[in-house]
Amino acid sequence: MTDKIALRARMRAARDGMTRNAAIWPTDAFLSALVRQPVVASYIPIGSEADPGYFAAAARDAGCTIVLPHVTTKAAPFRFLAWDAAEPLVAGPFGLQQPPAGAVEVRPDIILTPLLGFDRAGNRLGQGAGHYDRAFAAHPDAWRIGIAWAVQQVATLVPDPWDVALHAIATESDWIVP
Repeated sequence: MTDKIALRARMRAARDGMTRNAAIWPTDAFLSALVRQPVVASYIPIGSEADPGYFAAAARDAGCTIVLPHVTTKAAPFRFLAWDAAEPLVAGPFGLQQPPAGAVEVRPDIILTPLLGFDRAGNRLGQGAGHYDRAFAAHPDAWRIGIAWAVQQVATLVPDPWDVALHAIATESDWIVP
């Protein structure tokens, strides 16, 4: 566990050092998936997390439903709740901005995921609370796309038994399909 703690600290520092004028743009692979108007789970970035905003905007422009995670506690699984960009978000735990608890829960077809670290095999390092691990297990058929800065890539991550790999990772410079 100490290795993951140290790696998380190193990855946060790398992420925090990223310039704020970089952007991550949707790829043709992502845009072509929007034709069927899937439900896209996005997130509102916290601190230096890579922003999936251009992906969410492309999905919204294509007529897709956007959902965001709604977190109650560190131990509880989150729910994906519908969000209209015109509607205000509410403060949640851990500095999250999220839809109000009464918003409609919707099953996502695509899950955009914030990352602390990743490797080219699709393994990911998250914050450590297991929220996305539980979300992936609850929605096994969803297309899992990590959103990160290129500096967050590591040579190899050793997944735990409960870890679910990503189908793709988008960075400001690459679209990685394991």
